[in-house]
This record gives sequence, C-alpha cells and structure tokens, in this order.
Amino acid sequence: MAKAGSLDDPSVKDADEVARALGADIENGLTSEEASRRLSADGLNELRSAPRLPAWRRVLAHFQDPVVYLLLAAVAIALVAWGIEGWVGWPVDAIVIAIIVLLNGVLGYVQEAKAADAVAALARMTAATSAVLRDGQVLRLPSAELVRGDLIVLAEGDSVGADARLLQAASLRVQEASLTGESEAVLKDAATLRAPAPLGDRLDMVFKGTAVAQGTGRAVVTATGMATEMGSIAQMLEATQEEPTPLEKEVARIGRTLGIAVVIIAVVVVATILLMSDIRSAADVVPVLLLGVSLAVAAVPEGLPAILSVVLALGVQRMAKQHAIVKKLSSAETLGSASVIASDKTGTLTRAEMTIVQVKTASGGSHVTGVGYAPEGQVQQEGTELAAGALHEETIVVLSGGSLAGDAELRQGAGGEWKIYGDPTEAAFLVAERKLGITERREQRFERIGEIPFTSGRKMMSTIEIDHEHGDQMVVITKGAPDVLLERCNRVRVGMDLVDLDGACRARILADVDALS
Repeated sequence: MAKAGSLDDPSVKDADEVARALGADIENGLTSEEASRRLSADGLNELRSAPRLPAWRRVLAHFQDPVVYLLLAAVAIALVAWGIEGWVGWPVDAIVIAIIVLLNGVLGYVQEAKAADAVAALARMTAATSAVLRDGQVLRLPSAELVRGDLIVLAEGDSVGADARLLQAASLRVQEASLTGESEAVLKDAATLRAPAPLGDRLDMVFKGTAVAQGTGRAVVTATGMATEMGSIAQMLEATQEEPTPLEKEVARIGRTLGIAVVIIAVVVVATILLMSDIRSAADVVPVLLLGVSLAVAAVPEGLPAILSVVLALGVQRMAKQHAIVKKLSSAETLGSASVIASDKTGTLTRAEMTIVQVKTASGGSHVTGVGYAPEGQVQQEGTELAAGALHEETIVVLSGGSLAGDAELRQGAGGEWKIYGDPTEAAFLVAERKLGITERREQRFERIGEIPFTSGRKMMSTIEIDHEHGDQMVVITKGAPDVLLERCNRVRVGMDLVDLDGACRARILADVDALS
C-alpha cells in the first residue's frame, strides 16, 4: 500500500504519471481481458476476514466452559457409580445432566448460527457497486471486481470502491469519517500535492469505504483489497486478541470455585466417614465413596448453563425485534454491562436525516411538519396550513432557492420509499419544498447553466440559472455563511417586494440565525 512519503505515494505524483505506471488507459479504461488477468493475479477487491469455523468447532465451543466441564465430570462420576452399583436401573442423574448440557450447547449454536446467516445475507444485499470505464464504456460492476488501473467514475451517493488517484474533480466532496473521524465532507482537487501529507489532507486521492457527498469525478485505482487504507485498518483489527466477555469471565470463575469446593467437600465427607466408621472390608468403602460422589453431583448447578443460555437468547430475540443482530450470545450480557458507549452518532444513534422544521423570513416564521426524507407534512403557520400572502411568497423563495443552490437529489424508489443522493442538508430543502407543493414549478422555471463551488475562502456556493418565467434572464442563487452573505446584501424580500436592508433588519436576521442555531 502506498504510504505518505514513500516513493510509491501516488498523491505526490502527476495523475498522468500514475496512470502510465499502472498501465491505465484514461480514455477507454482497461479492456475486459486485461481486467480479468489483473483480477486473477491480485484477487478480489475485498477485505480479508477470518475464515468461518467449521460447524463442529462452533458446536464444540459451547462446551468449552468450566461449569460445563464440571457437569461432564458429574456425568462421568454418575456413570461410574452406576457401574459400581451393578448397572441396576437407569442412571437418571447422568442422563438428565447430559441432556441439559447438550441442550445448552445446541441452543447457543443455533442462535449464533442464525445471527451469522443474517449478517451474511445483509452483506450480500448491501454489496457495493462502482461505475467503471471498461472497453470504452461505463459499466456498473461489483466493487469486488475492481483492479489496479481501473478508471472509476464518481457521482453523488456513490461508495468509493478502492483507493484511487483523482484525474478529474468537479465540486467533488467526499465523506471520509470512516477513515479520519471528521464528519465534514472533504473538498477534493485533482491537482498534485507538492509534498507528502497525512491521510486526511490527501486531497487528490479517494479511498475505499468512503462516500461521495457531492459533485463528480474520475479516478484511477491505485490499490485494492487489503492494500488499501481501509485494509490497513482491517489488518490492525486482525491482530487484536479477542477477550472473554464479563459474563464468560464470571462463569469461568464460578466454575473454578465450584469445582474446588465440590472436590474439597467430597474428600472431607468421605474422609470423615472413613475415619469415624468401622470399616472392615473394601465392600464397606463402596457406599461411602458413592455418598461422596452423590454429594459432588448434587453440588453441581446443572441448570446454570441452560438458564444462562435461555435468558441470553431471550435478550437476543428482544434486540432482534429492534433490528439489532447479536452475533455472539454472551455479547447480549456485555451490552447490558456497558455504562459508556463511544459511538459516531451519525447513522448510529441518529438516522443521518436532516429535516427543515422552521423557516424564518422578514414577515415572520413558519413551521414544517414531518420528519425524514419522505415529503409527508405541511408548511404551517400557527398550526394551520400556510395561506397565500407575504409569508407564503417569502417561504417559496427560501425553499426554492435552497433547492437550486445544491446538487442533492430526492428520488422515490420502486417500493415507494424516498432516498436522497448527495448532501443531507441540501436534500432537506428538496423535501421541504415538496411539502409546500412548489417543486414542479421550480423545476420548470429554472435551468442551471453553471456553478461556482464552495471554497473555504469564499464560504459560499452559487449556481447560475436561466429564469424561464422572466424572459430567460440569468440569475445567481447563492448559499453560504449568514454573516458573509449579509455583507454582500443591500436589499431584503418582503412579500413580492424588495426593500432596503437597514441595520435593524440586518440585526434581526442575525438574531434569528443565533436563535435557530
């Protein structure tokens, strides 16, 4: 894998040089034959995972427990005692304990096997795909089939399938939180870096496992599979030793304590009886030994493993109803022992959905009902649907302007569900304007002919539109930091009119911004 500062670091090499070194054709992409040859040589573009243990090993794992060892020892002792007694009747104790141990192992194995199958099915359903230039055509292929030298075409909503050096980038923003922890999307640039840079500052590179939040681009794949930056993380995780859960540690401690206690009690009882009794022959010793064995068997909590498995299985089922898959039975107890959870909130504790709930304009404020990306709700004022008037006209301008000054898309799937492609904040405007019922008019009225991307220096993003309702005149729609925008404004919209933006109005707007932030 190319590391910052190494000779192979593609971020400090010209894009054409990287393409030549990889044998890539930036006009037509690799041929299918060459891609197939490279795939055979390098392997699938997948992160290596530990091979799944065979079924017999997974079953056996549920019997590798000190308490279970104790129960199995009790079964063996009970069978020996049954033999000493002359094989009379049935060894009820041994049979009952053996059944309990067997049921405990089967229950744990079945529950974890179901969870593993569910995770595997989920992985198959969410298998990533990439737009790849092959044989002069852009194809949508499984990301696992990407090879070094492939040309990938990036667009909003795409998952980056491999580490790649950018050839072109147009307002390209990539969400790299999975690698760097930074929640803000990174603005990419195909220009070559002058010096090696940390991972988060390699602006001319895109990485496997990240997502395109905005814009478009083309890149040549430089690393796949375990050679990617995401692969290095996977390697570190592989080196981590799996620690027993708190429950497993506690059960092991109980098993050891019980084992020692059972042996001590049996030995003390048998020794005491032998010392205090008139033992005349070996036959007299047998009943005493059987008594010691009976005490040992009786002291073993044969129901403990089964009870623990049943309780944990019930907890796992309750979590499954909340759409949470528990791969390991004992993990259910571990989660209950957690006092602090450190987690990325977006998409984990929250749903990664931005929703506009309030709009402030010169004539007052309105409230938007509904949550999420489904355009179900209304724009209201004081609990009733917003009526025609100054506030209505101002709200139209705000929501349509916010929709125009962005690149997000809102689409309805075949199943009726609504999905966004692009930045969640930009998508929130698309949802709100649909609730107001102005989407079709806005789409017919305006036609984009240009865009000025957001930069950290300018702190604004603008689109250039043709207004078909006003003689095809060109208008500029701009969004950005409130203080920066206000510095460039001298008028404000009030109803259908434009009035001078005085100091009092400017202060009120900034106060509204503070109140909503």
